[in-house]
Amino acid sequence: MPSPNPWPAGVTGIAYGGDYNPEQWSTQVQLEDIELMRQAKVNLLSVGIFSWSLLEPREGEYDFQWLDEVLDRLHAAGIRVALATATASPPAWLVRKHPEIRPVTVDGVPLEQGSRQSYAVSSPVFRAYALGLTRKVAERYRDHPALALWHVDNELGCHVPHDYSDSAATAFRQWLRERYGRVEALNAAWGTAFWSQRYDSFDEILPPRAAPTFVNPTQQLDFARFSSDALLVHYRALRDVLREVTPEIPTTTNFMMTSRTKWVDYFSWSDDMDVVANDHYTVASDPHPQIELAFSADLSRGVASGAPWMLMEHSTSAVNWQPRNRAKGEGEMLRNSLSHVARGADSVMFFQWRQSAAGAERFHSAMVPHAGPDSDVFRTTVELGRRVEALAPVRGSRVHADVALVFDYVSWWASESDGHPSQSLSYMEEALRWYGALWRRNITVDVVPPHADLEGYKVVLVPTLKLVSDDTADRIATAARGGASVLVTFFSGITDENEHVRLGGYPGAFRELLGVRSEEFWPLGEGERHLLDNGGTGEFWAEKTSLEGAEPVRTWAGGPLSGRPAVTRRPVGDGTAWYAGTRLDADSLDGVVGSLLQEAAVEPVLADLPEGVEAVRRVGADGARFVFLLNHTGDGTQVKIEGSELFGGGAIAEGVLALPPHEVRVVREPNI
Repeated sequence: MPSPNPWPAGVTGIAYGGDYNPEQWSTQVQLEDIELMRQAKVNLLSVGIFSWSLLEPREGEYDFQWLDEVLDRLHAAGIRVALATATASPPAWLVRKHPEIRPVTVDGVPLEQGSRQSYAVSSPVFRAYALGLTRKVAERYRDHPALALWHVDNELGCHVPHDYSDSAATAFRQWLRERYGRVEALNAAWGTAFWSQRYDSFDEILPPRAAPTFVNPTQQLDFARFSSDALLVHYRALRDVLREVTPEIPTTTNFMMTSRTKWVDYFSWSDDMDVVANDHYTVASDPHPQIELAFSADLSRGVASGAPWMLMEHSTSAVNWQPRNRAKGEGEMLRNSLSHVARGADSVMFFQWRQSAAGAERFHSAMVPHAGPDSDVFRTTVELGRRVEALAPVRGSRVHADVALVFDYVSWWASESDGHPSQSLSYMEEALRWYGALWRRNITVDVVPPHADLEGYKVVLVPTLKLVSDDTADRIATAARGGASVLVTFFSGITDENEHVRLGGYPGAFRELLGVRSEEFWPLGEGERHLLDNGGTGEFWAEKTSLEGAEPVRTWAGGPLSGRPAVTRRPVGDGTAWYAGTRLDADSLDGVVGSLLQEAAVEPVLADLPEGVEAVRRVGADGARFVFLLNHTGDGTQVKIEGSELFGGGAIAEGVLALPPHEVRVVREPNI
């Protein structure tokens, strides 16, 4: 049974803190930490994530004294703890005794101890040791007053999303038996008549290890599904021990819902979380990181089914794992943090509290940097703590959106596998192009799974949803018939759940809804662009499309498909169904988005906002309305809004709020 308390016990207001690794520091430094935490108004810390080798230095020998002292000290300071199972990095003695627990790459190379996550998630040997440690930790601290939340493992699947070991092969075969029942059903689903791939027994099947050329596409897809499920099975096993010992304490693990983490289907995990938690890091090379951040936050809210969620990790400044690790600019740390809160997070946490002096992440920023408390980073940490404390009234409120973007991890996997018309297709890039156009118009978006209930949304975007079930196709068509403006983009509806092409013409599952039929894909070359009838361009993708009930919105005015439709629209019931058969230039894409919003009567959060200012509204169960205003520019500006400002500004005079450069303000609007 889930915990009756879906939020860290004893944490009031918005949670604020981060990963705390006191085992890296002397007692003197730990005592200084407590004083600095008080200054910063820290109220929640993740503890013990990578401490297995200290808690169990030798098999069966445990040392909890240091952790007892840490938790006692934090409790005395009024700080609650998200206590980890400490299973994220097996100790050297375990790997040496049981080398079979090591994960194996697609090429058959075992990954050695000396980093982290050096375990095969399906290994029964590793599972037994991990469960043993989890039980020891749970029984030791079940009654500790600092315990607020269980932090299971860490970033599951981050480094080893796919394991090709013998343990994985055994577990994969069992997963296939449960999915298909009979090997004949698997042969039909995998299309094994092609290339003489037929199986006579499940025992003949292996993971899709390195092969002479393309591996069976459905085998690859099922292995990706299995791998996501295997990580979830591991989470459940550890969580169930924690629930048995401490049923009143909620459990979670930190997801990695960013544009760069594709191999875990987080929507399929959400029901197993007492509270959804996410780690997010911006990329220095991204010219508009605030858009990807907003998308990831909206995705986190979608996985949480709209409920408040936890930002478990992000960075105060530079990370250490990119080619060039840029420090954050003026106000960027504050804007990043509060953008997550604006979009539904009820916690702001970092990796980590104190920047490490040794180890692989010693150049990763932290709340207390190498420079110490006399630094801009720590002063910003203290200022952010003050603001987070002021946002206590926001906790528990929710975000409402009139626009849904359908997002599917399985379709992401399928659309980027090999043997496709274009190997350059990026599922996330296509999603972000359409999302970005909405962000620039200050339109709030719910990022939802393909099985979501779409009733009530005025606009539904379906970017590059290659793999589609009949049920999903029907849900999207029902939304259009019910009054929504639905837009589907190229390479959608192409295959069914087994990666079998839907015959009769593209876009397959959506052909009737959209009123178009494409008989052939026409991928464009690198840098190849062709004119559209509005003077814009299409690039990357084109299709040999005919109209079967739709009307052209944009037509090719040049290139090999001149005169054929590139963007179409079809009235459907009380709504419309649009199709974008190419990658539109930015202005043309924005024009299509504007037409969708106009016909669906979707309004921005606030009208007439200056360019570069982001606005997001949260609404409480009592009707309280909070608008977050984030200035991503270097120019001060003014925003027309009524209410009172929560960061000490008080009542807004004459309905005009001054918004300084790079700054954030939160306004409590008058209740309607």
